[in-house]
Amino acid sequence: CGVVGVYSPGTEASRVAFFGLFALQHRGQESAGIAAADGHQLNVHTDMGLVTQIFRERDFLPLSGEFAIGHTRYSTTGTSQLCNAQPLVVEGLAGKLALAHNGNIINASQLKVQLKEQWGCRFNSTTDSEVIAHQLVNAPGNSWEERMFHCMRTLEGAFSLVAMTEDTVLAARDPLGIRPLCIGKMGEGWIIASESCALDHLGAKYLRDVSPGEVIVLDRDGMRSAVRKESTKSRAMCIFEHIYFARPDSVLDGTLVYSARQEMGAQLAREHPVDADLVIGIPDSSTAAAVGYARESGIPYSDGLIKNRYVGRTFIEPEQRLRDLGVRQKFNPLTEVIKGQRLVVVDDSIVRGTTTPHVIRVLRRAGAKEIHIRVCAPPIKFPCYMGVDMADQSELIAANKTVEEIRAMANADSLGFLSIEGLLRVSKGEQGGFCDACFTGNYPVPVQLQLGKLVLESET
Repeated sequence: CGVVGVYSPGTEASRVAFFGLFALQHRGQESAGIAAADGHQLNVHTDMGLVTQIFRERDFLPLSGEFAIGHTRYSTTGTSQLCNAQPLVVEGLAGKLALAHNGNIINASQLKVQLKEQWGCRFNSTTDSEVIAHQLVNAPGNSWEERMFHCMRTLEGAFSLVAMTEDTVLAARDPLGIRPLCIGKMGEGWIIASESCALDHLGAKYLRDVSPGEVIVLDRDGMRSAVRKESTKSRAMCIFEHIYFARPDSVLDGTLVYSARQEMGAQLAREHPVDADLVIGIPDSSTAAAVGYARESGIPYSDGLIKNRYVGRTFIEPEQRLRDLGVRQKFNPLTEVIKGQRLVVVDDSIVRGTTTPHVIRVLRRAGAKEIHIRVCAPPIKFPCYMGVDMADQSELIAANKTVEEIRAMANADSLGFLSIEGLLRVSKGEQGGFCDACFTGNYPVPVQLQLGKLVLESET
């Protein structure tokens, strides 16, 4: 998911949030929404679809005020339906609160039972995000910082979130920093966003990442920050952000994602060299890695596949049927470029195995002489409980087939995956410390296998 928080004095913050969400559309394509406040009242508009499909001029009329938060959704916990669109609005001991969340809370079911029993909370969605909202608005404390810190002690899993009252915007990142979140300055106002690319599009100055375990408060007094005294120095940022999710022009932990992906491609060339005529990438998330592979190997780089820009990211489609349909519409080969050539085809990852066989068929029909697949991620063998939709291990092709079996199924001449050691070496960033559980099974927080079915049933 993508989240954005705005305090923009003298400007309709909802319009700023809209352009921020538009820049974060790659993080979720199922639903979106914006909540806005003017110091006295809080209103929200959500719907299913893309950001540009949901908001028309008339939709901004009730979204007045200098405070706003926004969300674009990629579903993990909770199905893809309107009741789960965010921001969600709840009421509790501390008043009215809107909240938007990126991540996954693995103890949400237990917390939901406690909230019902202790406070009589009623739930209108099937998401873990609503659990966070009720937990926060009913938390003990004399300030939002204290309430948020209380939540941090009870929530297990990943959360980068923004929340809003009638006169305050809040932001917080979980103590391990699993999902990204950054701060920018725009005139007299402030912007919080999942990725720095959103700040660039808004003309805001990127200041820094929100630190793991940090709480940010934006109000008419400006910005203030607080960090839990008991916060650890351990970090576990999702390595898949560097591989696939984040836009290449974003900065994560001080590293430009494009540069990190180039280094992944170069390391892949060192680990899996091959005699070939041309290096191509599967656009768009593999382009930088393909450039890095070509540079390191000395093999020329070229575009070989053209992507239909109006097809979304098929990995984050909510159903396999939609992924298959999207892949068939997604790529078209440059036949004159690849005919008769021995190709190195660089991909960012192989998760379910939906895209790779189709791409190889397209390249074979276009006359490629040889096809050598190189993947700048290790084999993905374990489900993710931290906000990536890999809940069913049976869907993960590398968990059920060997590298040779995957190669044969895809009809490639060779197949090479980047090693875990190589990936972590080139993705160290300024801070280091990554979650690589989808490759190793070593989760940053205790996870029980039965949590693979995290579904929160809505109340009737």
